[in-house]
Amino acid sequence: MEKSKKILTSTIVAGVLVMQGALSNAQSVPSGNASSNEAIRPFHVNIPPKKLEDLKRRVLATQWPGREIVNDETQGVQLETMKQLAHYWATDYDWSKCEAKLKALPQFMTNIDGVDIHFIHVRSKQKNALPIIVTHGWPGSIIEQLKIIGPLTDPTAYGGKAEDAFDVVIPSIPGYGFSGIPTTTGWDAPRIANAWIVLMKRLGYTKFVAQGGDWGALITDMMAVQAPPELIGIHTNMAGAVPVDIDKAAFTGTPPPAGLSADEQRAYDQLAFFYKHGLAYAQEMGNRPQTLYGIEDSPIGLAAWILDHDARSYELITRVFAGKEEGLTRDDILDNITLYWLTNTGVSSARLYWENKLAFFAPKHVTIPVAVSAFPDEIYTAPKSWAEQAYPKLIYYNKPNKGGHFAAWEQPKLFVDDVRAGFKSLR
Repeated sequence: MEKSKKILTSTIVAGVLVMQGALSNAQSVPSGNASSNEAIRPFHVNIPPKKLEDLKRRVLATQWPGREIVNDETQGVQLETMKQLAHYWATDYDWSKCEAKLKALPQFMTNIDGVDIHFIHVRSKQKNALPIIVTHGWPGSIIEQLKIIGPLTDPTAYGGKAEDAFDVVIPSIPGYGFSGIPTTTGWDAPRIANAWIVLMKRLGYTKFVAQGGDWGALITDMMAVQAPPELIGIHTNMAGAVPVDIDKAAFTGTPPPAGLSADEQRAYDQLAFFYKHGLAYAQEMGNRPQTLYGIEDSPIGLAAWILDHDARSYELITRVFAGKEEGLTRDDILDNITLYWLTNTGVSSARLYWENKLAFFAPKHVTIPVAVSAFPDEIYTAPKSWAEQAYPKLIYYNKPNKGGHFAAWEQPKLFVDDVRAGFKSLR
């Protein structure tokens, strides 16, 4: 109870969502999944058929609640959407297609700070390719970035130029996907950021850039705050750029400061809506992640929890399962959910919210070059005026005409175009 009060108080005072971290006197124990050396080892995805059979059995055995008693999504993920998802998952969905995509990519493990880190690493055939580390968020995974690997590493095959090439590194956050699950406290965004810097150096890169959205945006900002000389710039599609007074007003529901531009007013309205309607998952995971046994035991419970992230993404997913063409497919959505299920990372991924002590949307005092993409259906579309204040070395800003929170996944071409343009001046 006391921790909940502290979280709510910190959030209101700061005007942002702040999740409290571990108790300062927590005892450390050895990590059970850590290797004893820093070698980079090959990793191969191989899911036992019995796990897939068990998944199907559990989906078919779902005990359904009654239908919501309203005609919209205000009571949560709607029954019809979940039944459409469950039917496809149990009858037509084929995980082997996703597994084949993953097996076609070079993947590795390495131990950093006591935890095994899984990552995809694709080197470009082009000379002078710029190394980039791309970080996913919650409820995402490496699945989010699969569509951008080809265009970034082999640009001439996707309408780009040879000089646009990147070497691409896509790690799984600790506690997510195939990475190890930390058995000690303290794995917050700054610590993950430091691990990513270690990873890139371990791969031999003396110059690289970083990109992220959602948790990946916060981790990437923290890499920039730590500012190792090898990191020459970052790109974010969820900018930490909201002025504190505006964020506080949006969180408390009070009127914003006078004189906002149209873009700033829209961003305020988006934030106010999110703070009022979209924080339930973050508050529960930030306070009591271990309580979420249901998402470890029920695939439909896990799927509903993942779908209920932000309003625009949920609306898109609902249309997809209703049979409409969108940036994502039913397979895209279920690939990601199935990865969470097969790796048993529903609760372990949630702990990052419990660990976090930073405000998601506030400026972090980044002083290295920054590129910002402000997608229209993001939790908030960062105005250029705020980005310029938050990032004094803003080298690129763009507002794509389509796309939301999972931009690389939903609109890979627009995303890749912005990454190429954003880092062009740093090559």
